[in-house]
Amino acid sequence: MTRLTIDDAQIESIKAGPDDPRYRGTVDKRFNKRFRAQPDYVQLVASTDQVVSAVEEAVKEGRRLVVTSGGHCLEGFVSDAEARVIIDISPMKRVYHDAEMRAVAVEAGATVGETFRALFEMWGVVIPLGEYPEIGMGGHVVGGAFGFLCRQLGLAADYLYAVKVVTVDKSGRASSVVVTRQTSDPNRDLWWAHTGGGGGNFGVVTRYWFRSPEASGDDPARLLPRAPETITTFRAEWNWSDIHETSFLRLARNHGIWCERNSDADSPNASLWTLLELHRQQFGKIIVRGVSTAGATAERQVDDHLAALAEGIAAPKNLELARMSWLEFALNPFPDMFAMPPGGVSVKVKDALLKKRFNDRQIAVAYDYLTRTDHDAMGGMLGLATYGGRINTVASDATAASQRGSILDTACTTGWVDAREEAKNLNWVRAFYRDLFAESGGVPVPGDGYDGAFINHPDVDLADPTLNTSGVPWHTLYYNTNYPRLQRIKERWDPRDVFRHALSIRSSSA
Repeated sequence: MTRLTIDDAQIESIKAGPDDPRYRGTVDKRFNKRFRAQPDYVQLVASTDQVVSAVEEAVKEGRRLVVTSGGHCLEGFVSDAEARVIIDISPMKRVYHDAEMRAVAVEAGATVGETFRALFEMWGVVIPLGEYPEIGMGGHVVGGAFGFLCRQLGLAADYLYAVKVVTVDKSGRASSVVVTRQTSDPNRDLWWAHTGGGGGNFGVVTRYWFRSPEASGDDPARLLPRAPETITTFRAEWNWSDIHETSFLRLARNHGIWCERNSDADSPNASLWTLLELHRQQFGKIIVRGVSTAGATAERQVDDHLAALAEGIAAPKNLELARMSWLEFALNPFPDMFAMPPGGVSVKVKDALLKKRFNDRQIAVAYDYLTRTDHDAMGGMLGLATYGGRINTVASDATAASQRGSILDTACTTGWVDAREEAKNLNWVRAFYRDLFAESGGVPVPGDGYDGAFINHPDVDLADPTLNTSGVPWHTLYYNTNYPRLQRIKERWDPRDVFRHALSIRSSSA
Protein backbone atom coordinates (compact mmCIF):
# COMPACT_ATOMS: atom_id res chain seq x y z
CA MET A 1 0.00 0.00 0.00
CA THR A 2 1.49 3.34 -1.07
CA ARG A 3 0.70 6.91 -0.18
CA LEU A 4 1.62 9.97 -2.27
CA THR A 5 2.77 7.72 -5.08
CA ILE A 6 5.04 9.16 -7.74
CA ASP A 7 5.98 7.08 -10.76
CA ASP A 8 9.64 7.98 -11.09
CA ALA A 9 9.83 6.59 -14.62
CA GLN A 10 7.37 9.20 -15.88
CA ILE A 11 8.99 12.23 -14.26
CA GLU A 12 12.12 13.67 -15.78
CA SER A 13 14.74 15.55 -13.85
CA ILE A 14 14.28 19.27 -14.44
CA LYS A 15 17.18 21.69 -14.75
CA ALA A 16 15.78 25.18 -14.22
CA GLY A 17 17.74 28.35 -14.87
CA PRO A 18 17.14 31.85 -13.46
CA ASP A 19 14.48 32.64 -16.09
CA ASP A 20 12.41 29.56 -15.21
CA PRO A 21 9.69 30.12 -12.56
CA ARG A 22 10.60 26.74 -11.07
CA TYR A 23 14.03 28.17 -10.26
CA ARG A 24 12.41 30.91 -8.21
CA GLY A 25 10.09 28.36 -6.63
CA THR A 26 13.07 26.56 -5.12
CA VAL A 27 15.29 29.55 -4.37
CA ASP A 28 12.47 31.51 -2.70
CA LYS A 29 11.00 28.78 -0.50
CA ARG A 30 13.63 29.41 2.17
CA PHE A 31 12.13 29.77 5.65
CA ASN A 32 14.69 32.34 6.81
CA LYS A 33 14.54 35.29 4.43
CA ARG A 34 17.81 36.63 5.82
CA PHE A 35 19.76 34.53 3.30
CA ARG A 36 19.47 34.29 -0.46
CA ALA A 37 21.14 32.03 -3.01
CA GLN A 38 21.74 32.74 -6.69
CA PRO A 39 22.80 29.39 -8.15
CA ASP A 40 23.57 28.80 -11.80
CA TYR A 41 20.64 26.41 -11.89
CA VAL A 42 18.23 24.37 -9.77
CA GLN A 43 17.88 20.63 -10.40
CA LEU A 44 14.52 19.13 -9.43
CA VAL A 45 14.84 15.38 -9.03
CA ALA A 46 12.31 12.59 -8.56
CA SER A 47 14.45 9.49 -8.04
CA THR A 48 17.71 8.35 -6.52
CA ASP A 49 19.17 7.74 -9.99
CA GLN A 50 18.41 11.34 -10.89
CA VAL A 51 20.15 12.51 -7.74
CA VAL A 52 23.22 10.46 -8.65
CA SER A 53 23.33 12.03 -12.11
CA ALA A 54 22.78 15.56 -10.78
CA VAL A 55 25.47 15.23 -8.13
CA GLU A 56 28.00 13.69 -10.51
CA GLU A 57 27.42 16.42 -13.10
CA ALA A 58 27.89 19.22 -10.57
CA VAL A 59 31.07 17.61 -9.21
CA LYS A 60 32.48 17.03 -12.69
CA GLU A 61 31.90 20.67 -13.61
CA GLY A 62 33.37 21.92 -10.34
CA ARG A 63 30.14 23.56 -9.19
CA ARG A 64 29.50 23.87 -5.46
CA LEU A 65 26.27 22.00 -4.72
CA VAL A 66 23.74 22.09 -1.90
CA VAL A 67 20.53 20.15 -1.32
CA THR A 68 17.06 21.23 -0.23
CA SER A 69 13.80 19.49 0.59
CA GLY A 70 11.55 21.71 2.71
CA GLY A 71 13.76 24.80 2.82
CA HIS A 72 13.78 25.28 6.60
CA CYS A 73 17.46 25.65 7.43
CA LEU A 74 17.83 28.42 10.01
CA GLU A 75 21.24 29.47 8.70
CA GLY A 76 22.49 30.07 5.16
CA PHE A 77 23.64 26.53 4.46
CA VAL A 78 21.40 26.12 1.41
CA SER A 79 20.75 29.77 0.66
CA ASP A 80 24.49 30.23 0.23
CA ALA A 81 25.88 32.84 -2.15
CA GLU A 82 28.69 30.40 -3.06
CA ALA A 83 26.29 27.61 -4.07
CA ARG A 84 26.23 27.12 -7.84
CA VAL A 85 23.70 24.25 -7.89
CA ILE A 86 20.70 23.53 -5.67
CA ILE A 87 19.43 19.97 -5.94
CA ASP A 88 15.77 20.03 -4.91
CA ILE A 89 14.53 16.62 -3.79
CA SER A 90 11.02 17.80 -2.85
CA PRO A 91 9.38 15.89 -5.78
CA MET A 92 10.34 12.63 -3.98
CA LYS A 93 7.36 12.07 -1.70
CA ARG A 94 6.50 8.38 -1.55
CA VAL A 95 5.55 6.86 1.81
CA TYR A 96 5.03 3.09 1.78
CA HIS A 97 5.54 -0.19 3.61
CA ASP A 98 8.65 -1.96 2.41
CA ALA A 99 7.96 -5.62 3.08
CA GLU A 100 11.51 -6.69 2.26
CA MET A 101 13.01 -4.20 4.72
CA ARG A 102 10.17 -4.84 7.21
CA ALA A 103 9.98 -1.09 7.73
CA VAL A 104 8.06 1.99 6.63
CA ALA A 105 9.86 3.90 3.88
CA VAL A 106 9.65 7.68 3.53
CA GLU A 107 11.28 9.50 0.67
CA ALA A 108 13.30 12.52 1.70
CA GLY A 109 11.25 15.08 -0.23
CA ALA A 110 8.10 14.42 1.79
CA THR A 111 7.24 17.04 4.36
CA VAL A 112 6.62 16.31 8.02
CA GLY A 113 2.91 16.96 7.47
CA GLU A 114 2.72 14.65 4.47
CA THR A 115 4.49 11.96 6.46
CA PHE A 116 2.21 12.38 9.47
CA ARG A 117 -0.84 12.08 7.21
CA ALA A 118 0.37 8.97 5.41
CA LEU A 119 1.43 7.19 8.61
CA PHE A 120 -1.86 7.96 10.32
CA GLU A 121 -4.28 7.29 7.48
CA MET A 122 -2.68 4.04 6.36
CA TRP A 123 -1.60 2.42 9.62
CA GLY A 124 -2.58 4.65 12.57
CA VAL A 125 1.06 5.11 13.60
CA VAL A 126 3.37 8.04 14.24
CA ILE A 127 7.03 9.07 14.36
CA PRO A 128 7.95 11.92 16.77
CA LEU A 129 8.85 14.36 14.00
CA GLY A 130 9.10 18.13 14.19
CA GLU A 131 6.50 20.70 15.08
CA TYR A 132 6.02 22.48 11.76
CA PRO A 133 4.30 20.41 9.04
CA GLU A 134 6.11 22.08 6.12
CA ILE A 135 9.59 20.93 7.21
CA GLY A 136 11.18 18.59 4.68
CA MET A 137 12.21 15.15 5.89
CA GLY A 138 15.56 15.20 4.07
CA GLY A 139 17.52 17.45 6.40
CA HIS A 140 15.26 16.94 9.40
CA VAL A 141 15.70 13.33 10.49
CA VAL A 142 19.47 13.29 9.89
CA GLY A 143 19.78 16.04 12.52
CA GLY A 144 18.01 13.95 15.17
CA ALA A 145 14.56 15.59 14.96
CA PHE A 146 12.15 16.19 17.82
CA GLY A 147 8.68 17.62 18.18
CA PHE A 148 5.52 17.70 20.26
CA LEU A 149 5.70 13.98 21.14
CA CYS A 150 9.41 13.85 21.99
CA ARG A 151 9.02 13.52 25.77
CA GLN A 152 6.76 10.52 25.31
CA LEU A 153 8.42 8.88 22.29
CA GLY A 154 11.97 10.26 21.94
CA LEU A 155 13.69 11.56 18.82
CA ALA A 156 12.61 10.66 15.30
CA ALA A 157 16.13 9.37 14.67
CA ASP A 158 15.60 6.77 17.41
CA TYR A 159 13.21 5.03 14.99
CA LEU A 160 15.52 5.16 11.97
CA TYR A 161 16.19 1.65 10.68
CA ALA A 162 17.91 2.44 7.39
CA VAL A 163 18.79 5.26 5.05
CA LYS A 164 19.62 5.55 1.36
CA VAL A 165 22.36 8.07 0.61
CA VAL A 166 24.03 9.33 -2.56
CA THR A 167 27.75 9.79 -1.86
CA VAL A 168 30.81 10.82 -3.88
CA ASP A 169 34.08 8.88 -3.88
CA LYS A 170 37.65 10.16 -4.31
CA SER A 171 37.40 10.01 -8.09
CA GLY A 172 34.27 12.16 -8.16
CA ARG A 173 31.94 9.29 -9.01
CA ALA A 174 28.53 9.44 -7.36
CA SER A 175 26.61 6.34 -6.29
CA SER A 176 23.91 5.34 -3.84
CA VAL A 177 24.16 3.08 -0.82
CA VAL A 178 21.60 1.70 1.64
CA VAL A 179 22.85 1.37 5.22
CA THR A 180 21.03 -0.06 8.25
CA ARG A 181 21.28 -0.18 12.01
CA GLN A 182 21.93 -3.92 11.90
CA THR A 183 25.15 -4.66 13.74
CA SER A 184 26.10 -6.98 10.88
CA ASP A 185 25.99 -4.12 8.36
CA PRO A 186 29.60 -3.33 7.37
CA ASN A 187 28.53 0.25 6.63
CA ARG A 188 26.56 0.74 9.83
CA ASP A 189 28.61 3.82 10.76
CA LEU A 190 26.99 5.77 7.93
CA TRP A 191 23.55 4.87 9.34
CA TRP A 192 24.73 6.05 12.76
CA ALA A 193 25.90 9.37 11.30
CA HIS A 194 22.36 9.98 10.06
CA THR A 195 20.89 9.71 13.56
CA GLY A 196 21.98 13.21 14.57
CA GLY A 197 25.00 14.15 12.46
CA GLY A 198 23.09 16.88 10.64
CA GLY A 199 22.29 17.53 7.00
CA GLY A 200 24.76 18.51 4.30
CA ASN A 201 27.63 16.43 5.65
CA PHE A 202 27.91 13.00 4.05
CA GLY A 203 25.77 12.95 0.93
CA VAL A 204 22.19 13.33 -0.28
CA VAL A 205 19.56 11.38 1.63
CA THR A 206 16.90 10.10 -0.76
CA ARG A 207 15.00 7.67 1.49
CA TYR A 208 14.55 6.77 5.13
CA TRP A 209 13.18 3.54 6.57
CA PHE A 210 11.60 3.60 10.04
CA ARG A 211 10.94 0.82 12.53
CA SER A 212 10.88 0.87 16.31
CA PRO A 213 13.93 -0.89 17.78
CA GLU A 214 11.65 -3.21 19.74
CA ALA A 215 9.25 -3.93 16.84
CA SER A 216 8.77 -7.46 15.54
CA GLY A 217 6.78 -9.01 12.73
CA ASP A 218 5.79 -7.61 9.35
CA ASP A 219 2.55 -5.75 10.09
CA PRO A 220 3.21 -2.04 9.29
CA ALA A 221 0.61 -1.07 11.90
CA ARG A 222 2.89 -2.58 14.55
CA LEU A 223 6.27 -1.33 13.37
CA LEU A 224 5.96 2.16 14.88
CA PRO A 225 4.21 3.73 17.90
CA ARG A 226 0.46 4.07 17.73
CA ALA A 227 -0.69 7.62 17.10
CA PRO A 228 -2.37 9.31 20.08
CA GLU A 229 -6.09 8.68 20.32
CA THR A 230 -6.69 12.37 21.03
CA ILE A 231 -4.73 15.56 21.48
CA THR A 232 -5.60 18.26 23.99
CA THR A 233 -4.03 21.66 23.41
CA PHE A 234 -3.97 24.69 25.66
CA ARG A 235 -2.90 28.32 25.51
CA ALA A 236 -2.91 30.91 28.28
CA GLU A 237 -1.21 34.25 28.84
CA TRP A 238 -0.05 36.85 31.30
CA ASN A 239 -0.22 40.54 30.44
CA TRP A 240 3.20 42.13 30.76
CA SER A 241 1.49 45.04 32.51
CA ASP A 242 0.77 42.66 35.41
CA ILE A 243 4.35 41.35 35.59
CA HIS A 244 7.21 42.94 37.53
CA GLU A 245 10.73 41.70 38.16
CA THR A 246 9.81 39.66 41.24
CA SER A 247 6.85 37.91 39.61
CA PHE A 248 8.90 37.29 36.45
CA LEU A 249 11.59 35.64 38.54
CA ARG A 250 8.98 33.51 40.29
CA LEU A 251 7.34 32.44 37.01
CA ALA A 252 10.59 31.42 35.33
CA ARG A 253 11.78 29.69 38.50
CA ASN A 254 8.48 27.80 38.86
CA HIS A 255 8.72 26.65 35.26
CA GLY A 256 12.27 25.41 35.70
CA ILE A 257 11.43 23.55 38.89
CA TRP A 258 8.50 21.83 37.16
CA CYS A 259 10.84 20.67 34.39
CA GLU A 260 13.39 19.35 36.88
CA ARG A 261 10.66 17.35 38.62
CA ASN A 262 8.79 16.07 35.56
CA SER A 263 11.36 15.16 32.92
CA ASP A 264 12.01 11.50 33.73
CA ALA A 265 10.77 8.96 31.20
CA ASP A 266 8.47 7.38 33.79
CA SER A 267 6.93 10.70 34.84
CA PRO A 268 3.14 10.78 34.41
CA ASN A 269 3.75 14.18 32.81
CA ALA A 270 5.94 12.80 30.02
CA SER A 271 2.71 12.97 28.01
CA LEU A 272 2.74 16.78 28.32
CA TRP A 273 4.84 19.09 26.14
CA THR A 274 4.78 22.81 26.83
CA LEU A 275 6.38 26.01 25.58
CA LEU A 276 6.78 29.12 27.72
CA GLU A 277 7.16 32.15 25.43
CA LEU A 278 8.83 35.00 27.28
CA HIS A 279 8.27 37.74 24.71
CA ARG A 280 9.72 41.23 24.75
CA GLN A 281 7.70 43.50 27.02
CA GLN A 282 6.63 45.64 24.07
CA PHE A 283 4.84 42.57 22.64
CA GLY A 284 2.48 42.88 25.60
CA LYS A 285 2.09 39.23 26.58
CA ILE A 286 3.86 36.21 28.01
CA ILE A 287 2.34 33.06 26.55
CA VAL A 288 2.33 29.43 27.67
CA ARG A 289 0.98 26.71 25.40
CA GLY A 290 1.17 22.96 25.26
CA VAL A 291 0.05 19.57 24.01
CA SER A 292 -1.19 16.65 26.09
CA THR A 293 -1.81 13.05 25.04
CA ALA A 294 -3.22 12.12 28.46
CA GLY A 295 -6.73 11.59 27.11
CA ALA A 296 -9.49 11.93 29.70
CA THR A 297 -7.08 13.30 32.31
CA ALA A 298 -5.51 15.90 30.01
CA GLU A 299 -7.49 18.86 31.36
CA ARG A 300 -6.48 18.02 34.92
CA GLN A 301 -2.87 17.70 33.77
CA VAL A 302 -3.03 21.15 32.16
CA ASP A 303 -4.66 22.70 35.23
CA ASP A 304 -1.97 21.24 37.48
CA HIS A 305 0.78 22.51 35.21
CA LEU A 306 -0.62 26.04 35.11
CA ALA A 307 -1.09 26.02 38.88
CA ALA A 308 2.56 25.03 39.33
CA LEU A 309 3.70 27.86 37.04
CA ALA A 310 1.52 30.42 38.79
CA GLU A 311 2.43 29.50 42.34
CA GLY A 312 2.99 32.78 44.21
CA ILE A 313 1.91 34.97 41.29
CA ALA A 314 -1.31 35.77 39.44
CA ALA A 315 -2.84 32.96 37.39
CA PRO A 316 -2.65 33.28 33.61
CA LYS A 317 -5.67 34.62 31.77
CA ASN A 318 -7.62 33.71 28.64
CA LEU A 319 -7.15 29.96 28.93
CA GLU A 320 -8.07 28.18 25.70
CA LEU A 321 -8.50 24.40 25.68
CA ALA A 322 -9.25 22.25 22.66
CA ARG A 323 -9.50 18.52 22.07
CA MET A 324 -9.05 17.02 18.61
CA SER A 325 -7.67 14.11 16.66
CA TRP A 326 -3.93 13.71 16.30
CA LEU A 327 -3.98 14.33 12.56
CA GLU A 328 -6.12 17.46 12.80
CA PHE A 329 -3.59 18.91 15.22
CA ALA A 330 -0.45 17.68 13.43
CA LEU A 331 -1.42 19.25 10.12
CA ASN A 332 -2.23 22.66 11.61
CA PRO A 333 -0.63 23.01 15.06
CA PHE A 334 -0.99 26.33 16.87
CA PRO A 335 -1.71 28.46 13.79
CA ASP A 336 -0.79 31.70 15.57
CA MET A 337 2.65 30.34 16.50
CA PHE A 338 3.62 29.61 12.90
CA ALA A 339 1.88 32.56 11.25
CA MET A 340 4.12 34.56 8.91
CA PRO A 341 3.57 37.99 7.34
CA PRO A 342 3.44 38.15 3.52
CA GLY A 343 6.94 37.65 2.17
CA GLY A 344 8.15 35.94 5.36
CA VAL A 345 10.66 37.13 7.92
CA SER A 346 14.36 37.13 8.66
CA VAL A 347 15.22 35.32 11.87
CA LYS A 348 18.08 34.49 14.20
CA VAL A 349 17.73 31.53 16.55
CA LYS A 350 20.28 30.75 19.27
CA ASP A 351 19.57 27.34 20.74
CA ALA A 352 20.73 25.75 24.01
CA LEU A 353 19.90 22.53 25.84
CA LEU A 354 19.75 22.64 29.63
CA LYS A 355 20.25 19.85 32.16
CA LYS A 356 19.14 22.17 34.97
CA ARG A 357 16.84 25.18 35.05
CA PHE A 358 18.15 28.70 34.59
CA ASN A 359 19.41 30.09 37.90
CA ASP A 360 18.23 33.36 39.37
CA ARG A 361 21.11 35.33 37.80
CA GLN A 362 20.15 34.06 34.36
CA ILE A 363 16.47 34.82 34.96
CA ALA A 364 17.48 38.37 35.92
CA VAL A 365 19.43 38.62 32.65
CA ALA A 366 16.32 37.49 30.78
CA TYR A 367 14.17 40.08 32.53
CA ASP A 368 16.67 42.78 31.66
CA TYR A 369 16.84 41.92 27.95
CA LEU A 370 13.09 41.48 27.65
CA THR A 371 12.27 44.81 29.30
CA ARG A 372 15.17 47.18 28.58
CA THR A 373 14.35 50.08 26.29
CA ASP A 374 17.78 50.76 24.76
CA HIS A 375 17.05 47.93 22.31
CA ASP A 376 14.03 47.82 20.01
CA ALA A 377 13.64 44.13 19.14
CA MET A 378 9.88 43.74 18.84
CA GLY A 379 10.24 40.15 17.61
CA GLY A 380 12.56 39.12 20.44
CA MET A 381 11.73 36.19 22.71
CA LEU A 382 13.18 33.59 25.04
CA GLY A 383 11.47 30.27 24.42
CA LEU A 384 11.57 27.47 27.01
CA ALA A 385 10.33 24.13 25.64
CA THR A 386 10.02 21.07 27.85
CA TYR A 387 12.36 18.24 26.88
CA GLY A 388 13.72 14.99 28.23
CA GLY A 389 11.47 12.03 28.97
CA ARG A 390 12.14 9.11 26.65
CA ILE A 391 14.83 11.09 24.81
CA ASN A 392 17.04 10.63 27.85
CA THR A 393 16.71 6.83 27.96
CA VAL A 394 19.11 6.44 25.02
CA ALA A 395 22.88 6.41 25.54
CA SER A 396 24.70 9.49 24.29
CA ASP A 397 26.80 7.45 21.85
CA ALA A 398 24.04 5.09 20.65
CA THR A 399 23.10 7.72 18.06
CA ALA A 400 24.97 10.72 16.74
CA ALA A 401 22.56 12.93 18.73
CA SER A 402 24.57 13.09 21.95
CA GLN A 403 22.28 15.35 24.03
CA ARG A 404 20.56 12.76 26.21
CA GLY A 405 20.39 14.44 29.59
CA SER A 406 18.48 17.66 28.94
CA ILE A 407 15.23 18.83 30.50
CA LEU A 408 14.78 22.04 28.50
CA ASP A 409 15.32 23.14 24.93
CA THR A 410 15.74 26.90 25.00
CA ALA A 411 16.18 29.52 22.32
CA CYS A 412 16.89 33.23 22.22
CA THR A 413 15.15 34.31 19.01
CA THR A 414 14.34 37.43 17.09
CA GLY A 415 12.67 38.18 13.79
CA TRP A 416 12.34 41.20 11.53
CA VAL A 417 10.82 42.16 8.18
CA ASP A 418 12.71 45.35 7.29
CA ALA A 419 16.32 44.58 6.30
CA ARG A 420 17.37 47.84 7.94
CA GLU A 421 16.51 46.30 11.32
CA GLU A 422 18.94 43.39 10.98
CA ALA A 423 21.87 44.88 12.89
CA LYS A 424 19.91 45.93 15.96
CA ASN A 425 18.13 42.58 16.15
CA LEU A 426 21.37 40.62 15.83
CA ASN A 427 23.07 42.80 18.42
CA TRP A 428 20.22 42.25 20.87
CA VAL A 429 19.93 38.47 20.49
CA ARG A 430 23.69 37.88 20.53
CA ALA A 431 24.21 39.97 23.65
CA PHE A 432 21.25 38.27 25.35
CA TYR A 433 22.62 34.79 24.68
CA ARG A 434 26.16 35.79 25.64
CA ASP A 435 25.03 37.17 28.99
CA LEU A 436 22.80 34.15 29.75
CA PHE A 437 25.89 31.92 29.48
CA ALA A 438 28.45 34.46 30.67
CA GLU A 439 30.02 32.10 33.21
CA SER A 440 30.87 29.56 30.46
CA GLY A 441 32.23 31.85 27.76
CA GLY A 442 28.92 32.93 26.29
CA VAL A 443 27.83 29.44 25.15
CA PRO A 444 26.20 26.37 26.81
CA VAL A 445 29.33 24.24 27.30
CA PRO A 446 28.38 20.59 27.97
CA GLY A 447 28.73 19.75 31.64
CA ASP A 448 26.62 19.60 34.77
CA GLY A 449 24.24 22.39 33.75
CA TYR A 450 24.20 22.42 29.97
CA ASP A 451 24.18 19.92 27.12
CA GLY A 452 25.37 22.09 24.26
CA ALA A 453 23.10 22.84 21.31
CA PHE A 454 21.03 20.95 18.72
CA ILE A 455 22.41 20.79 15.17
CA ASN A 456 18.94 21.05 13.61
CA HIS A 457 18.90 24.55 15.11
CA PRO A 458 22.31 25.66 13.77
CA ASP A 459 23.94 28.88 14.89
CA VAL A 460 27.16 29.89 13.14
CA ASP A 461 27.96 32.24 16.02
CA LEU A 462 29.14 29.22 18.00
CA ALA A 463 32.11 28.97 15.61
CA ASP A 464 33.00 32.66 16.03
CA PRO A 465 35.72 33.12 18.69
CA THR A 466 34.54 36.67 19.35
CA LEU A 467 31.10 35.31 20.36
CA ASN A 468 32.19 31.94 21.77
CA THR A 469 34.98 32.79 24.20
CA SER A 470 34.78 29.49 26.08
CA GLY A 471 37.70 27.88 24.28
CA VAL A 472 35.36 24.94 23.56
CA PRO A 473 34.96 24.39 19.80
CA TRP A 474 31.58 24.57 18.12
CA HIS A 475 31.61 20.87 17.25
CA THR A 476 31.87 19.91 20.93
CA LEU A 477 28.76 21.98 21.62
CA TYR A 478 26.84 20.12 18.92
CA TYR A 479 28.34 16.62 19.09
CA ASN A 480 30.27 16.39 22.36
CA THR A 481 32.46 13.24 22.29
CA ASN A 482 30.74 11.88 19.16
CA TYR A 483 32.63 14.27 16.87
CA PRO A 484 35.80 12.18 16.22
CA ARG A 485 33.65 9.26 15.03
CA LEU A 486 31.70 11.59 12.75
CA GLN A 487 34.99 12.87 11.35
CA ARG A 488 36.09 9.34 10.47
CA ILE A 489 32.78 8.71 8.73
CA LYS A 490 33.14 11.98 6.85
CA GLU A 491 36.64 11.01 5.66
CA ARG A 492 35.39 7.69 4.35
CA TRP A 493 32.16 8.74 2.67
CA ASP A 494 32.91 12.31 1.53
CA PRO A 495 36.69 12.37 0.94
CA ARG A 496 36.44 15.34 -1.47
CA ASP A 497 34.37 17.41 1.00
CA VAL A 498 31.67 17.86 -1.62
CA PHE A 499 29.00 18.33 1.05
CA ARG A 500 29.97 21.26 3.24
CA HIS A 501 28.67 24.39 4.91
CA ALA A 502 29.64 26.74 7.73
CA LEU A 503 29.11 24.10 10.44
CA SER A 504 29.78 20.94 8.46
CA ILE A 505 31.85 18.12 9.87
CA ARG A 506 35.53 18.52 9.02
CA SER A 507 37.94 15.68 8.41
CA SER A 508 40.59 15.35 11.09
CA SER A 509 43.25 16.49 8.61
CA ALA A 510 41.38 19.66 7.61
